[in-house]
Amino acid sequence: MEEEESIRVVHCGGSELNFRRAVFSADSKYIFCVSGDFVKVYSTTTEECVHILQGHTDLVTGIQLNPSNHLQLYSCSFDGTIKLWDYLDGILIKTFLVGPKLYALFTLTRAEDSVFVITNKEEPDVFQLVSVKLPKSPSQEVEAKELSSVLDYINQSPKCTAFGREGEYVAAVRDFYLSVYFFKKKTTSRYTLSSARNKKHAKNNFTCVACHPKEDCIASGHMDGKIRLWRNFDDDKKYTYTCLHWHHDMVMDLAFSVTGASLLSGGRECVLVEWRDAAEKNKEFLPRLGAAIEYISVAPAGDLFCTSHADNKIMVIHRNLDTSAVIQGLVKDRSILTGLMIDPKTKALVLNGKPGHLQFYSLQSDKQLYNLDIVQQEYINDSGLFQIELTKAAFGCFGNWLATVEQRQEKESELELQMKLWKYNKKTQGFVLNTKISMPHDDHITGLCFRNAERCEALTLVTASKDGHFKVWILTDDSDIYKKAVGWTCDFVGSYHKYQATDCCFSEDGSLLAVSFEEIVTVWDSETWELKCTFCQRAGKIRRLCFGRLTCSKYLLGATENGILCCWNLLSCALEWSAKLSIGVMEPDPHSEHIAAVSRSSGGSDLFVFKPSEPRPLHIQKSICREEVQWGVFVPRDVPESFTSEAHQWLNRSQFYFLTKSQSLLTFSAKSPEEKLTPTSKQLLAEESLPTTPFYFILGKHRQQQDKKLNETLENELVQLPLTENIPAINELLHTPAHVLPSASFLCSMFINSLLLSEETKSAEETPDDVDMEEEKESDDSDEENNLTEHVQVTGNADLGEDVIYQLSKSEEKELRKFRKVDYSWITAL
Repeated sequence: MEEEESIRVVHCGGSELNFRRAVFSADSKYIFCVSGDFVKVYSTTTEECVHILQGHTDLVTGIQLNPSNHLQLYSCSFDGTIKLWDYLDGILIKTFLVGPKLYALFTLTRAEDSVFVITNKEEPDVFQLVSVKLPKSPSQEVEAKELSSVLDYINQSPKCTAFGREGEYVAAVRDFYLSVYFFKKKTTSRYTLSSARNKKHAKNNFTCVACHPKEDCIASGHMDGKIRLWRNFDDDKKYTYTCLHWHHDMVMDLAFSVTGASLLSGGRECVLVEWRDAAEKNKEFLPRLGAAIEYISVAPAGDLFCTSHADNKIMVIHRNLDTSAVIQGLVKDRSILTGLMIDPKTKALVLNGKPGHLQFYSLQSDKQLYNLDIVQQEYINDSGLFQIELTKAAFGCFGNWLATVEQRQEKESELELQMKLWKYNKKTQGFVLNTKISMPHDDHITGLCFRNAERCEALTLVTASKDGHFKVWILTDDSDIYKKAVGWTCDFVGSYHKYQATDCCFSEDGSLLAVSFEEIVTVWDSETWELKCTFCQRAGKIRRLCFGRLTCSKYLLGATENGILCCWNLLSCALEWSAKLSIGVMEPDPHSEHIAAVSRSSGGSDLFVFKPSEPRPLHIQKSICREEVQWGVFVPRDVPESFTSEAHQWLNRSQFYFLTKSQSLLTFSAKSPEEKLTPTSKQLLAEESLPTTPFYFILGKHRQQQDKKLNETLENELVQLPLTENIPAINELLHTPAHVLPSASFLCSMFINSLLLSEETKSAEETPDDVDMEEEKESDDSDEENNLTEHVQVTGNADLGEDVIYQLSKSEEKELRKFRKVDYSWITAL
């Protein structure tokens, strides 16, 4: 029972990094961003995740630095708590229990013992800004129930609330209203824009707000792309505003620089605009950022900017508008049509990414490795255009080939199809387009699979389509007088009574091909392409086909649209069993006989794990998530697990990942979230004495090896060797700044000289070299005789029962003499 309770569904990454505005550390070395229930700490130079702050039980909605201690970080969440972290060590310091859901978090330097949060009032869609007093207490969990309202009827988004002039006032926008609350006067001023369209059909809706850090100036962004600069807003009658206009669509976010000399704006144009001195003429641009800008952040030091983008990306930008670093999360496309795949070479998760791209995503580091441009056309962000969609993809020949299908359909009779085959290039470590086939079928392609058996010599690809045909494509020699090349061509076309083909798959050994034609399943010989047998149960149109693996390779499974799961025996050509399950996902484990099926139910999605040879499921888990599961995939483990329970043995060799309708990536794990979600964070913990440099990590590995050797030495009661950290010279060398140290050539020469032997250190008992040579020759001749003599002496002593005194041979004395010659005095210099 303990093992059953240990298996649970956990988030394995892919959370939104752009859900809230990112925050810089005071020294600009780190950047913090929310990621689901966690806060991630990234290095601005290496782009590596150095910490994951975990402790919240719901979505994290805001993060801010502690004004009184810049080495600490506040975070708030939907779980109703505010947590204080030491982000350098990744330690939770204190938890403040507030109660209601918290939607955003703000901190002020002048209010050290208070923070500001956005909470929901009793009425729906009505939010307020409240001040929370944080009591001082030595306990780790403290109740913070002292709340005081500041502003009512505000927007829940943090980009619609801003504090200005070192916290003297706060501005909030919603719909067509701008509200300004003055803390000293304790008064609120409200300004309204016209809600009717003007002659140019512009919209006045407020979308974001930012406050000047030193002057009484408020910048607001609007739906029509205009930026309004409000001044004299402390007087309801004398207020003025000026307009800046460059964006053609809504302004997504605004941010002033630290000094207030420039204003940054971003929107759907994927361009960062810097307005210097708030003038229309003084504009600087950073274009082609790849996706719409959701948030803009400015480092406290003023040397870095940060933009959060709609494609789940964070870009770190220098003050001169040069991109410094890119932190790319899992890209969430409008729809995942290719499903989930595993790249055999990189073990990365592969699925739809940016429009027209395949993204390769590392499950271990929760980081995108790279994008592969499939469509190879410029993407135009316009809702009225019919875009080219990447619908199918499959890996073949153990990752050496990749097949993709892209389509575009503006009208029912105007279907554009292209199939591309990509070959892996070892030199460039990427895929290169090899063959492009226009209109491989006359209708939508429903199935795409390679024959990946090891014994198969010829590379084979099969496509199935709604046009009633499946086609077999083979790799042929396409060389000419100019170059040697290979290409793909159609070798066979099959059909069955003009029924639409819905899916296709190869058996594990590649000898059989199964193609489903609506309600009928056909089995073909992959060598001669002869029809071997058919299965017809009239249980509905087949949606998914898969063969059994290993000892269950004689079984073929099919899931229908009517909620029936059928299993056929290929040896007896009969139905083995059937079950009533509305299967949405059915995935076989490539390293075992297990098959995972996810069905839809009223309470969400249920998981069934079974073997085709047994109709009884090995494991059933109800309500693995509330949403519909769209895709799933088994990922082979690098180190197998050792579950003994029959219900959990399916997790020993592989791990099952699944993607929900909202594109949340989940998995089953027996490990704690710390072990699962932060496999590298423990290796990236920063010590106070050493910075997190590559040399530090190398030194850390050596220290682990030294600790292991030291433990073995203590167990064997040998002499303890000194550690490098105990040697003052090495500590001084490692801790001294690089610009103060002498040149590397000077240090190297000193080190080499310390290794050389001087004539003065030679022992007086040393014998000349020629004598040593003669002794070596004599000892080589007499080694055999000495060994025999020693053996006789030891046997005689054993018979007499006396104490045995071992006598060294000449060869052993010679080795000891060599050790005496070595000078170890250079060690004292360290």
